[in-house]
Amino acid sequence: MGVNLKDLITPECKLEIDDLRQLSGRIIAFDAYNALYQFLAAIRQTDGTPLMDSKGRITSHLSGLFYRTINFLENGIKPIYVFDGKPPEIKRKELEQRRIRKERAAKMAEKAYSEGNIEEASKYVVQAIFLTDEMVKEAKELLDAMGIPVIQAAEEGEAEAAYIAKKGLAWATASQDYDSLLFGAPRLVRNLTITGKRKLPGKDIYIEIKPEIIELEKLLKTLGITHEQLIDIAILIGTDYNPDGVEGIGPKTAYQLIKAYGSLEKIIKSPHGSHISEDLIKIKNYFLNPVVVDVERIEWKEPDTNRIKDLLVREHDFSIDRVENALKRLEKAYREYIKGRPSSLDQWFKYGKK
Repeated sequence: MGVNLKDLITPECKLEIDDLRQLSGRIIAFDAYNALYQFLAAIRQTDGTPLMDSKGRITSHLSGLFYRTINFLENGIKPIYVFDGKPPEIKRKELEQRRIRKERAAKMAEKAYSEGNIEEASKYVVQAIFLTDEMVKEAKELLDAMGIPVIQAAEEGEAEAAYIAKKGLAWATASQDYDSLLFGAPRLVRNLTITGKRKLPGKDIYIEIKPEIIELEKLLKTLGITHEQLIDIAILIGTDYNPDGVEGIGPKTAYQLIKAYGSLEKIIKSPHGSHISEDLIKIKNYFLNPVVVDVERIEWKEPDTNRIKDLLVREHDFSIDRVENALKRLEKAYREYIKGRPSSLDQWFKYGKK
């Protein structure tokens, strides 16, 4: 789910880009789980069910990961995929709520199918999607065969991605969620995995989705707050570690309280904070000091086309023609944008550089 900072992200805080080549030469650390869930939700058959192979195994995530990653490479983007590790203890409540929501959605989808309401069923099927350990394992195998770096986080993938970006090994993180900003990522790129025309759920309406860049320093300056205060606001609204937030406090009220009192700790001690638990300070400390794995170097390798075909074509019934055509694009992109080319973390970029 992640924290919802949407109401605080004004037009002055973000840049919408029209062409992926504006990110050419950039290293982007992707929240892998977030990307895979996006692929599972977006890549569907007409009845709302995911793509499957002849054995009934879901392949939507592999399809999205394979073709979308090639698209990134062709535009000069060098992706890194960061996978979640063991969830921190403070996330237990949110994970339990997610499980309940997915089970409820699965039952509603089954009911809608039995009644012949395909459109209604499709809506619930998307809400019920989940990643299995086998899906994650195969996603890692595919990326490794493609030569794309895979980083296994100790706990939260977005915390690890933010750490990689803060260390200068990546230019930005990529996710639909805003959490990496709370973990200190200097830049967040949203909508990369869902760029293009997308149909609104339950409606016969298509909208154009473009990537957008949010720069942490510019966001903080626009709002007139510090990074710690942004974390405080997020906690008051609700995060993965306190999904319900604080009762009666939305984004605007949270912002006003932080501007008035300066910190979560002071709010808790004020008359406005008599109903706020001091346990929330533990969440703040986690955002400031997450458990991460130290990474010294990140490398891209030459694609292993035979391994890719083994996994996609022989194991999961992908079209041999489509895969081979895509592999030609992958090899060309590797030669043009990866092999022998230094990363351009310091390359001039129109956003954030004056």
